[in-house]
Amino acid sequence: MPTRVLPHVDPYTPAPPPTEDLEYADLPIIDLSIAATAEGRAELAAIVRDTMKTSGFLYAVNHGYTPAQTKRIFDIANVPFDAVKNDEKGMYAGDIKGAGSYLGYKLRNYWHIDNGVQDQIEHYNINPDVNRKPHPQALRPFLPEIEAFIEHCHVNVVHPIVRLLALGLEMPEETLVNILKYNAQNESWLRCMKYYPRSDEEEEKTKNVWLKGHTGNVTVLWSQPVAALQIMSPEGRWKWVKHIDNALVINIGDALEFLSGGIYKATIHRVVQPPPSQRGYARLGVFYFAMLDNDVVLKPLEDSPVIKREGVRRERLPEQGKEPTMDEYRKARIRAYGQSEVKKGGSGVDTQYLEGVLVKHYN
Repeated sequence: MPTRVLPHVDPYTPAPPPTEDLEYADLPIIDLSIAATAEGRAELAAIVRDTMKTSGFLYAVNHGYTPAQTKRIFDIANVPFDAVKNDEKGMYAGDIKGAGSYLGYKLRNYWHIDNGVQDQIEHYNINPDVNRKPHPQALRPFLPEIEAFIEHCHVNVVHPIVRLLALGLEMPEETLVNILKYNAQNESWLRCMKYYPRSDEEEEKTKNVWLKGHTGNVTVLWSQPVAALQIMSPEGRWKWVKHIDNALVINIGDALEFLSGGIYKATIHRVVQPPPSQRGYARLGVFYFAMLDNDVVLKPLEDSPVIKREGVRRERLPEQGKEPTMDEYRKARIRAYGQSEVKKGGSGVDTQYLEGVLVKHYN
């Protein structure tokens, strides 16, 4: 059988690694290839369980994509930004506030960051059904590769991770897989995201914060070299997330915190101005956001022996009896982010209620 010739894509050259000695978070690294056996899953489940109770973030390696394949994905991820003109981008902008969906472009200056400063972040979002919405001409030749990559992220990365999380709750392995299915109706999305450098005045007004501290959803971040992501450590300090070549950075987000009864943590994370050695470079990111099925009610999995033993921790959970569905919560978060009024907090923590959940934004 002849080898398929892939379409040409201009190579993307990332920034060199930072030269500063940064305070990095100490995160475990799990080998996903070990999850192929029951013994390996039991070993990894203990690591993932303990990590998601504390730091809430981890690295994953041996995920099935070679460095060359990952490099090509980053090359493709740059196409929506460098190969599409601004007037064409506007034609494919998503109806973020109206539909509660990110599909298509989020253009720059859409979110309010702080003190009158709008964001300098552009992203392009694609559903697992890559034909659900039309795409810019320059991206169309790559849709078969994008579709295969999305399926790989969901089936070969997210599903193994949530199997480990289910084991950590002493539940059947497929408990979370069964409510986080991969199909044409799935509301997950691939995000290609580019942060552009800002002016010194904007940095001063926002205290160097590019994206406020927040929690999110089940996220697969393909590691890239620009140091900007920070997580709130268990002791309450911001620490940098270090780049590891061809590794993934995984966090579980709000939905799995709610389902685990607060046992697993949706860790607060933010994006800040890179260190001096990397300033002036754009930051290109590749993310996969995995969503539970739309009709899943975000309440604790009461059949879990762990939840029964340890009890439900309701500090961040929706009000009992008024839990939203995944669809309701997802749309509320998307519509409100950077576009709605928040209550300013004296300690730099802004708050708002969405679908009965207290949402915090950390400056």
